[in-house]
Amino acid sequence: MPVTLRDALWPGADFFTPWRDRGGRLSALRIAVIALLLAPALYFAAGIAIDGFGPEPLKETTQFTGRWALRFLLLSLAVTPAGKLLAWSRLLQLRRMIGLGAVFWVLAHFALYVLDQQGMIGKIASEIALRFYLTIGFAAVLGLLVLAVTSSDAWVRGLGRGWKRLHRLVFPIAVLAVLHAVIQAKSNASEPLMMAGLLAWLLGWRLLPLPASLRLWALAGLSLAAGAATAGLEFLWYDNFTRLPAARIFAANLDLALAPRPATQVVLIALAFITMVALRRLAASRPQA
Repeated sequence: MPVTLRDALWPGADFFTPWRDRGGRLSALRIAVIALLLAPALYFAAGIAIDGFGPEPLKETTQFTGRWALRFLLLSLAVTPAGKLLAWSRLLQLRRMIGLGAVFWVLAHFALYVLDQQGMIGKIASEIALRFYLTIGFAAVLGLLVLAVTSSDAWVRGLGRGWKRLHRLVFPIAVLAVLHAVIQAKSNASEPLMMAGLLAWLLGWRLLPLPASLRLWALAGLSLAAGAATAGLEFLWYDNFTRLPAARIFAANLDLALAPRPATQVVLIALAFITMVALRRLAASRPQA
């Protein structure tokens, strides 16, 4: 079924009333997600009111929106494993909402970058063409915009099986977004590297065969592998692209007296999620009173 112009431009009632589920009922879960997606804006407003967001507010705001865009993008990718492993099908209905929220923050990030460049189109185009991290960042923006436009039910029906193939591009787009964040962070890439490790976990889970992807032991092994990959990526980054002592930074992963490094954070976050899955299954296995 072809997509009409009206369908393409009119995403449907659920787009304009995101606080209601597909049955039209008010959803506390959806309201909580909306509050989560809007929370950074409140934090931003408070920062502006208190200290003006630092000595370079426009640059700080651009980085702020970029960080939240990446966080929400990874959260949208985490919905599928969370919904399936926790046996919570209602979570799967939140993918589009969280994904569109990520796109909103991505567009805010790009708009602030344009504003920081004083809207000089020629300069912006030159920067994007010549700076690799801007090139891949702009490619991620365009890719996410295409996925957002084609996310409506009308596009799902119109593209048929091709819709899934198109929206699988979110995975390479996420890789580009994380790489953009790591390069842009320069000498302090701890959070982007942690995001890279979490993305590795999310991609690795999708590569596991179906029986193993539901087993706790496989999830634990995947978590350790993602942590090791994060530590290796951190070493390679600092060794090749900075003047900081990469070996000492790598050794800090083994020093429990220091604050958790990105690799440790990835493992802890993944193990916390696995614990939630185990408790959920334990509760489901108990006989009802």
